[in-house]
Amino acid sequence: MPSLTHMALVELERAGILKFVISQNVDSLHLRSGIPREKLAELHGNSFRELCPSCGTEYLRDFEVETIGMKETSRRCADTKCGAKLKDTVLDWEDALPPKEMNVAEKHCRAADIVLCLGTSLQITPACNLPLKTIRSGGKVVIVNLQPTPKDKKASLVIHGLVDKVIAGAMHLLNLRIPPYIRIDFVQLSLSHSPKKKTYVKWNLRIASIHGQRAPLPFLKSVEVSFPERPDLKTAFLQKQPFYLKRETLRKRPFKMLLTFNFSEGCSFPCTTIEWPINFQVTKDNLVRDKNEVLRELRDVANMESHCGQLAVLEREVNPRSEVTIYAIVTNIGRYNGPEEANGVLEITPNSNSNLIKRYGEGVNGSQTSQKRPKWS
Repeated sequence: MPSLTHMALVELERAGILKFVISQNVDSLHLRSGIPREKLAELHGNSFRELCPSCGTEYLRDFEVETIGMKETSRRCADTKCGAKLKDTVLDWEDALPPKEMNVAEKHCRAADIVLCLGTSLQITPACNLPLKTIRSGGKVVIVNLQPTPKDKKASLVIHGLVDKVIAGAMHLLNLRIPPYIRIDFVQLSLSHSPKKKTYVKWNLRIASIHGQRAPLPFLKSVEVSFPERPDLKTAFLQKQPFYLKRETLRKRPFKMLLTFNFSEGCSFPCTTIEWPINFQVTKDNLVRDKNEVLRELRDVANMESHCGQLAVLEREVNPRSEVTIYAIVTNIGRYNGPEEANGVLEITPNSNSNLIKRYGEGVNGSQTSQKRPKWS
């Protein structure tokens, strides 16, 4: 889950203060938190992102890609005019940094007024030298890290402390609210059917990832399929992915199917339920909704209700013998405390003549030693 700092950066970007993020992490948390892709350079790649080497299309997954070292994966480009085998984007030790990411990172460092180096030792080259480009162009560098770094003497300000604590204090001074993290996952429900004579119909239900039939659904532990209005139909408990159910029912007798999704550990809600009316004699209409609008509505409702489990249909494709529906589901909510609830020690060390002072939030024995707020010059 994204940290307090991840979500604070999202709010700073929305406010127009933060212009660009350079990351050496491969955990996809900046993208997951809401930083736009065009404002992010991932120097070491992303273990949740695949790249088509032919047409350049990127695919962000909700599961970790199975390879590293820019090797071929088990999936292909979805573009019908391409279809090339995809590759992972995580660098191995001997791999050079990707020029596409490095070039844009250098460009923004040269143009920046201030570069914040948050939670990095600044020891891995060539990434550790990027802040120096800001200094050479007349900008300033601020370093926040628990331990000293080789670049501390070059920085205008060095803060030895927890990044979350420092950023929470900065957001408080800026009077900016740290937004909650609301995770939304996607699932594809496929129902195919074929008539058996004129009386019965055989149907197959498949619950799978939108990234392919063999791709995992990391947020789902199991699925319970029940039929509340049909005691003659036995409840099914699906434990293995891809979740699959095969049944045979009367063609002219509609029924209601309840799908209870039991979430995996790490989700902040145990389960949610989809109610699916089935009538093989009635044809539904195709449906395509605006994805951004649907996700925005789900986030607003989840934020207001302070829990997850909300869901909505994104699209539905209906054919004579099948129906495929994609749902968006809120699976996690994370909220973040303000600076007054942060613990630990914060030490501010200016490298120039300024009014900045050292402030200790909590002594070794847990007692408060100073409540003064640092003055920003």
